[in-house]
Amino acid sequence: MAEQPTRKAPKATEARVVHTERITPHMVRVVLGGPGLDGFAADTYTDHYVKLLFAPEGVAYPEPFDVERIRAEFPRDQWPTTRTYTVRAWDPVHRELTIDFVVHGDEGLAGPWAARAQAGETVRFLGPGGGYAPDPAADWHLLAGDESALPAIAVALEQLPEGAKAHAFIEIADTAEEQKLATATGIEVTWLHRGDRPVGEALVEAVTALDFPAGDVHAFVHGEAGFVKELRRHLRLDRGVARERLSISGYWRLGKSDEGWRAMKREWNDQVEREQEN
Repeated sequence: MAEQPTRKAPKATEARVVHTERITPHMVRVVLGGPGLDGFAADTYTDHYVKLLFAPEGVAYPEPFDVERIRAEFPRDQWPTTRTYTVRAWDPVHRELTIDFVVHGDEGLAGPWAARAQAGETVRFLGPGGGYAPDPAADWHLLAGDESALPAIAVALEQLPEGAKAHAFIEIADTAEEQKLATATGIEVTWLHRGDRPVGEALVEAVTALDFPAGDVHAFVHGEAGFVKELRRHLRLDRGVARERLSISGYWRLGKSDEGWRAMKREWNDQVEREQEN
């Protein structure tokens, strides 16, 4: 018997692939459009995200697509699998949504889909969500993250007000993964090449070694949960940054699937907060 949903499911948006572009060896950009994006908006936060919906192999859903109906009529193992991705750009004039995907061959679900996506292909998603935008009143901004946070950091840099000061640290595999980002006077972008080092090690070193400018800092730190935990402790305890001046969270965790990490993320965040408050 199919499991009954415990709450009303959100309505999914349907879009079509307009075109794709491999912007670095391991980053694929997918631009989505179509009439399904009428009424969509993602212009409040710089970390807007959507949850892409992927049907399990061999499963087909009735039309019109309805998440609530699917959850009511299909067993849980046939529900769509979700993958969360940052909105890299939203063009309200042309109604086009851009998403960047990290791709490592056939590893994962969304990355391989992006690598083989064809123009005209349909994709559905939930959202957008989001909660961070650089505070124009801050004296300076700190942005730090790995590849998973790169799209959100790029959007934040593009939307910083004129005259803003910022230090952005972005850890990537190597030089080939660097991208051209919007920069202006007062904005310093540091690319950290991971090589064979553990994920986040270079980021932690760079942020802890930074000579913090004077004044109020607004910080955005996202990526692999291990280094996020270290930097949250450093910023809260060593630097004395108030919790409300931090947008900080683990997008993913080494050794955990997306589903496994989502299942434990809230409890993990609460535990980290308790540890760092004691």
